[in-house]
Amino acid sequence: MSEKFNEKTIHRDEIFRGRIITLQVDEVELPNGKTSKRELIRHPGAVAVIPILENGKILMVEQFRKPLERTIVEIPAGKLEPNEEPELTAKRELEEETGYQCESLEHLISFYTSPGFADELIHVYVATGLSKAENPLPADEDEFVNILEVSLSEAEQMIESKQIYDAKTAYAILYLKLKELMKK
Repeated sequence: MSEKFNEKTIHRDEIFRGRIITLQVDEVELPNGKTSKRELIRHPGAVAVIPILENGKILMVEQFRKPLERTIVEIPAGKLEPNEEPELTAKRELEEETGYQCESLEHLISFYTSPGFADELIHVYVATGLSKAENPLPADEDEFVNILEVSLSEAEQMIESKQIYDAKTAYAILYLKLKELMKK
């Protein structure tokens, strides 16, 4: 990887530190010697889980998303807690959001959500061998979800109708569709 495009941080101002994100403004020196400002969101990272039931359906959650001012359908997901391994976060979030546990959890891929202004890295897992937890972990007290069982074709229709409207879930559906096509 080329370092000729690197930007050197000259000064950093932390504007806001919240429960989930930190907002900072960095003054940087550009490769040509000039300076510029970069508005950055720092995020601890997150996981997303593609839970596949024995019947081939995908467990999804429907929830209200305040930035969008609407409800959308997503795969279960959540942020990493300090010093928590992504695999443990994935298992925890799966159980908290759906009430299910899994026998197998396979790491699929990790990707940055919006590298132009944020450092959020999402680790995507596929969960199989699902079973209802006897005493599931409680959901976050400020999180309200409706659990859905969705076939791959139904999920594709939900993307078309904008019920599924986020990148991680669209990515998951695309992955499953390609996997299905590769079997043929």
